Amino acid sequence: MPRAAALGTLAHMNTQIHFSLGDTSLGLVLVAVSARGVCAILIGDEHATLTRDLARRFARAELVRDDAKLRSAMKKVTAFIDAPVAGLDLPLDPTGTDFQKRVWRALTKIPAGSTASYADVARRIDAPKSFRAVAQACGANPIALAIPCHRVVRNDGALSGYRWGVARKRELLEREARR
Repeated sequence: MPRAAALGTLAHMNTQIHFSLGDTSLGLVLVAVSARGVCAILIGDEHATLTRDLARRFARAELVRDDAKLRSAMKKVTAFIDAPVAGLDLPLDPTGTDFQKRVWRALTKIPAGSTASYADVARRIDAPKSFRAVAQACGANPIALAIPCHRVVRNDGALSGYRWGVARKRELLEREARR
């Protein structure tokens, strides 16, 4: 499980964020780290798209590509993608609203191999009527996999949208089920 103590706030101004891009069994991954921890894990198919997403998320930060500095973090993220039940031992620094952070903390408590509905998550954070806002918080999640929004499904158990593609969501859930 990710180190939840690091679920903090990243100051966007005058912040330097180092990032790296790599190939994984799920496609390309971008890992970005602030001074406090991993602030983004983005999955996609094109380097340029991932880099633009990072720049949009951290518009006031200085972005520095540094593959050497992030070699260890990238290796851990890649291993985590291949074996998600092993967990990811990296400090996290997600940026979001207080509500989003409540949702993200609840997501980190869903065990690998399990799922919860958006309504379940809303109840867990004592906001039972906020299932749509929970879905929006999942879509805004900056740290794929480590904040496991892929474990959230519709009330009927069916897979719903996933920011990085439903096929990736299905694959992640299947990997976790195989443990």
